Amino acid sequence: MIAPILPTYSRAPLAFEHGEGAWLVTAEGERYLDLGAGIAVTALGHCHPALVRALETQGRKLWHTSNLYEIPNQQALAERLVAATFADTVFVTNSGTEAIECAIKMARRHFHAKGSERWRIISFEGSFHGRTTGAIAAAGSAKLVEGFGPLMPGFDILPWNDREALVAAIGPETAAILVEPIQGEGGIRPMSPQALRDLRALCDEEGLLLILDEIQSGMGRTGRLFAHEWAGITPDIMAIAKGIGGGFPLGACLATEAAASGMDVGSHGSTYGGNPLASAVGLAVMDEVEHPGFLDHVSRVGGRLRQGLEGLVASHPNVFDTVRGEGLMLGLRCRVPNRDVVTAGYAERVLTVPGGDNVVRILPPLTLDIAEADEGLRRLDAAARRLEEAA
Repeated sequence: MIAPILPTYSRAPLAFEHGEGAWLVTAEGERYLDLGAGIAVTALGHCHPALVRALETQGRKLWHTSNLYEIPNQQALAERLVAATFADTVFVTNSGTEAIECAIKMARRHFHAKGSERWRIISFEGSFHGRTTGAIAAAGSAKLVEGFGPLMPGFDILPWNDREALVAAIGPETAAILVEPIQGEGGIRPMSPQALRDLRALCDEEGLLLILDEIQSGMGRTGRLFAHEWAGITPDIMAIAKGIGGGFPLGACLATEAAASGMDVGSHGSTYGGNPLASAVGLAVMDEVEHPGFLDHVSRVGGRLRQGLEGLVASHPNVFDTVRGEGLMLGLRCRVPNRDVVTAGYAERVLTVPGGDNVVRILPPLTLDIAEADEGLRRLDAAARRLEEAA
């Protein structure tokens, strides 16, 4: 008999009753240090007072009206995102995959409105853009697409960081390049600042749109509000989610006026997107992330954590291989199966996230402090020793 919940996840035998900051607590009172943050979602930790206050206050006023009417919170959130980024306009969504779908539609509609035949989008191996049929077509990996064909056409999936292949793939039907500045699910694989600058220059030369997926790398996770800022570039379209809601379902597609020029009335929509509850929480997240010193804190704690992870690699060369990433978006490439490391972490009451390329992702709340970072390193060290002793 099938389980009441569709068995599409291999869930850990853990359940949590409540959380505070970087800690999750079971019904039995066991405390786990959360270095995964719900896969980079609970950016301000669990039950942050400002987010709880925003949700409770709005919840007593109004939950939903739909986008048939103006939503003041959504307007305010869009204005904050425009003021903080390259964007001129924002479409607010419930999730990252919806933000990606909007970005794909926007890029194609942009050229359609100009009477152009451009509609194909270049993306990259190892990428992850969500689970809709359009998003899995953009990623193309076998585990995502097997059994779900025929897929949405129009994606040219290229090797990661191969400029020669990229230049060769651009043709008269190419409309855009879609890329994560740091691949998350793909194993915390950063694209170098110079490679991102080359992408921007290539798009400008060829008249293409540059779409950035900052769903996992955005909202301060790398020590800048968005990871592309390290390269000194701006995209034409950008998908965000995860951290912007701090745990409440929220995403957005940001764009320049030129890129969004084809999106007129009726071209896109969402019943729930940007509802009063979600937008109130998003505004509270923006308040915290834009607070003076917040991003400096992320960089400082990220530096401490990375230094400690490098030490773990040196101390446990049979378990760990290398460290990757930026800020508090870090990855430990493993020599043993990464899921063994994650499972050993459960025994030491520390939570991490598996990723591609045999990487364990370290994605803690951005509010993690130095003492908690050190405690996390101690527990990861104990997990590594547990694996060594079992070998």
